[in-house]
This record gives sequence, structure tokens and C-alpha cells, in this order.
Amino acid sequence: MADNKDNLTSKYIMYRRRWIRAAIAISIAVFVLIVVMAGASAIGSTDIPVSDIFNIFLSKLFSLNPGNIYPLSTYTILFDIRLPRIFMAGLVGAALAVAGAAYQGMFHNPLADPYLTGVSQGAALGAVIGFLLPASFPSMLIPMLAFTVAILAVIAVFSIARTGKIVPITTLILGGVAIGAFLSSITSYLVTTSGSMMHGIIFWLLGTFSMADWSSVAIIAPYILGGIIVILSLARPLNIMQLDEEQAQQLGIDVEKIKIVILVAATVSTAAAVCFCGAIGFVGIIVPHAIRILFGPDHRLLLPMSMLTGAGFLILADTVSRTLLSPTEIPVGVITALIGAPFFLYVLRKRKKAIF
Repeated sequence: MADNKDNLTSKYIMYRRRWIRAAIAISIAVFVLIVVMAGASAIGSTDIPVSDIFNIFLSKLFSLNPGNIYPLSTYTILFDIRLPRIFMAGLVGAALAVAGAAYQGMFHNPLADPYLTGVSQGAALGAVIGFLLPASFPSMLIPMLAFTVAILAVIAVFSIARTGKIVPITTLILGGVAIGAFLSSITSYLVTTSGSMMHGIIFWLLGTFSMADWSSVAIIAPYILGGIIVILSLARPLNIMQLDEEQAQQLGIDVEKIKIVILVAATVSTAAAVCFCGAIGFVGIIVPHAIRILFGPDHRLLLPMSMLTGAGFLILADTVSRTLLSPTEIPVGVITALIGAPFFLYVLRKRKKAIF
């Protein structure tokens, strides 16, 4: 009896310490994200001191007129230009990182990313079609077409892969590769025949937040946040599915249902992220990898840490993209690759052990 009591006490202490460490890690990640957002708000062609940003927020909070204290141009730059872009980058980074972590856990494949099921290629094709429409069509039609075609592409992949009530992972991946290649070929043809619009289309395809405003943030936020919440709620089943599908089923997990729910949630959030800013690579691979190496494979910590780190990473990358060669803007996808690849290689070299 005494030994059993000691074992229970020891397990409780270990469990408590694990969650204390997780709470500390998440708290630090939240603090770093706030610092990154504050820095991104302050840096630009016109620098704004962080103290001024804080005072402007206070005046906004208490319904004061900041124009009586600060120039109206400062208020406009902060609330109408930089903050929508920062929130857009944060939402997109969180969506891609969480979707990547979920896909890697579900597929048991460290190379899986949010674009594996053809969502990126579908969104690119929809956006290019939108760019080529006559100027009389509303500009909001571009992200709507990107979102719609992305969802249709994933439905096609899912329909090809599904066998009865089962979705074989290998068939799903191969279907995504095939559909993605087919859609990419159509997109390439349209781009090469787009004439004077080619530069703008290619810039969008490489990733940009230049179209960000509060209306676009309001449109994508429900899809992204909804998808993230659904995936976060499935952290425990994802942990169990790391063992084996048969063992997971024996433990009461409906594996096929969980896979479908994750696919839908990750696809919707990724499609919403891509439709306004293009396909931004590396976030969905590097962030979950780095978090998994640093904190372990437990999805109860991996998913929220990926969400916070992905948001901060993409905000930082976007800040670099718009300030490094100001007033010229670099596609943010270029920056994510330049930042992500060396960092990922450094982490792998420092921690030479199996990720899974």
C-alpha cells in the first residue's frame, strides 16, 4: 500500500511539473509574441516610438481623441496600415503552423505541410483567374475565388483517396501531389499568358500582406480561429494516434473520424490564410519541427506553442519583408525561406536525435 501511494505521489509530482513547464513555455511565447507585435507596429518607413503606441492604445481604449495628442497621420499609419497587416500575418502564421503540426502528426510524416492536399495550388489557380478578370469585377472576388478553388481542390483529392469510410494516408498524399501538379500546370500557363499583369501575379504567388485591411482580417479570422480551435481540441487523440491506428481504435479513438475532422479544419483554415496573401512556404514545416525538437511531441503543448510561434515568426518575417529594402517590398515567402532554412538546419545540428 505504501509503495502504491508513493508511486501515485511520484506520478502526480511529475504530472504537475510537466504542466508547470508547459505553462511557463506558453507564457514566455505569449510575451515574445506581444513584443514582436509591438516592434512590428513601431518599425516602418515612419518609425513610431513604442511609448507613443502604448499611449495611443490607451487613448483609444478610453475613447479619447488621439489627434489632440498625436498627429492624425501617426494614428492612421498605426491603425489603418500596420495593425491590420500584423493581425493578418499573425493569423496566417498561426494557421499554417497548427495545420502543419496536425498534418505531420496525422500522416506520421515529418515532411507534411499545410499544402499537402492541394490547397495551395487550388488557391493559386483561383487567385490567378481573379487577377485575369476584367477590371470592372470587384477586387474582393480574387480572395473569394482563391478560397473556393482551394476547397474544391481538397474535395477532389479527398474524393479520389476515400475508399468507403476509410481514407488511406498514402492515397491521400499521392492524390494531393497529382491534383496539385495538375492545377500548378494550369496556373503556370495562365501566368505566362497574363502579359502586363505577370509581375503582380507572381508577387502575390510568392506571398504578400500588402492587401491586408480590417475587412480582410474580419473575413478570414472566423475560419482560421475556428480551424485552430478544432485542431487544439484534438490534441489528445493525436497523441494516441502516434502509437498505431489499430491501438488507437482499441483505446476508443475513432481514427477515421478524427482524420476527416483534422483534414476539414486544417484545410479550411489554410485556404482562408492563402486566399488573401498567397502561398507562404516553410512556416508549416519549420515551426512544428522546431517546437517538437525543443519541447517534445506531446500535441497538448506542441499545438499551442506552434500557434504562438508561427504567428510571431510570420509577423517578424513580414516586418523584414517591408522594411529591409524600403520602399521596395520583398515577397514574404522569400523571407520565410531565408530565415527558416538556416535556423532549421542549426536546430537539427544542435539536437541530433530523432524527431519522431
